[in-house]
Amino acid sequence: MPELPEVETTRRGLDPLVTGRTIEAVTVRQPMLRWPVAREAAALAGCKVLALQRRAKWLLWRFEQGSLLWHLGMSGSFRGWNEAPGPGAHDHLDVVVRDGWTIRYTDPRRFGAVLWQPGDDPFVHPRLAGLGPEPLSDRFDGDHLWRLSRGRRAAVKTFIMDNAVVVGVGNIYAAESLFDAGIHPMRAAGRVSRARYAVLAETIRTTLTRAIEVGGTSLRDFTVGDGTPGYFGQELKVYGKAGEPCPVCGAEIKGAVIGQRATTWCSECQR
Repeated sequence: MPELPEVETTRRGLDPLVTGRTIEAVTVRQPMLRWPVAREAAALAGCKVLALQRRAKWLLWRFEQGSLLWHLGMSGSFRGWNEAPGPGAHDHLDVVVRDGWTIRYTDPRRFGAVLWQPGDDPFVHPRLAGLGPEPLSDRFDGDHLWRLSRGRRAAVKTFIMDNAVVVGVGNIYAAESLFDAGIHPMRAAGRVSRARYAVLAETIRTTLTRAIEVGGTSLRDFTVGDGTPGYFGQELKVYGKAGEPCPVCGAEIKGAVIGQRATTWCSECQR
């Protein structure tokens, strides 16, 4: 599933193609993704894209009259074409801008979403309201994690993947951040000290920043806006490496399931 770095990489790839440009046409070939595609999407011809933003894993196409909230789901991706080929079976929406670009949304599993929020504040939409801070913003730090974790018995990995705590720390980046912070993923969130949360917040920030710089993690179904895969997968230290030696101490990397998600850690480096 595309996580925050993949979505931010996609936003940065699309931004110069759509922001400030007028929509020529929107073609909706598949009206049902995870939920019905917003009817407003097909009526955007003649409207200018004021901004392309990201909130958590949502892309926000801002227009004067409202915003399209676009989620990539488990396998969604965008491609930009100067001359688009004929659509394939999984090419569900095309957005054509007047300067000639066709932005095509492909989603084999159809678990993405295209929703609409009228007005000038997309953040009041039920899917966005109540989300925690962005992990790369000034609102996110170790004190924030420490305050919300008091009395929490849930595993710290589950805790930092809770979008009400902080958005966009998915499975891959949670595992890698906890490794760099030296914190065992199964430790109860309420038993992690303020000092260790300060370290964890910084490793989350560093891990996500690095992943964005190199284009995200290369997963089977994910490509960035120009069709090339992300490459952070080449830098993974523990995720997906159960049974392999730890890159720091050489001990065997352990694996288990926490909160229905595959989890890996080093039993020597992480406590």
